[in-house]
Amino acid sequence: MLKEFRTFVARGNVLDLAVGVIIGAAFGTITKSLTDDIIMPVIGYIFGGFDFSSYFIKLGPIPATYKGSPDSYSALKAAGVPLFGYGQFVSVVINFVILAFIVFLLVKFVNRAIATVHQEQKTGDVTPAADPPEIALLREIRDELRAGKTLSE
Repeated sequence: MLKEFRTFVARGNVLDLAVGVIIGAAFGTITKSLTDDIIMPVIGYIFGGFDFSSYFIKLGPIPATYKGSPDSYSALKAAGVPLFGYGQFVSVVINFVILAFIVFLLVKFVNRAIATVHQEQKTGDVTPAADPPEIALLREIRDELRAGKTLSE
């Protein structure tokens, strides 16, 4: 069983998948920053201070020991107050749409590049390598033998 597992892990697909997951996680943090730090503030500026993360509904009481702002989603959440954070959900959905669109563009670009390579191979844009002189000589001999000539002629 250990040998099978080692063979499974040593295959290229598993390693490619691991690299893809790591790069995907890093790409996700970049997209989150793009959404939170660039796109959402611009949307907020355009709509006059509109901030999705500040939209939530309190589902339970605020603890008596809580000293923070009653309008801070992150502070209330950290204090353990049950919240219905629909604004945060909107931010996550926007983040997903941006990430999905970027991945779509990336896949489209790669597919186009692969199609171009296949098309070049089909049309014969790649010039074949020249035959070595020995092969050319052997072909000449073969062609003469097929023509019915003998070596004495």
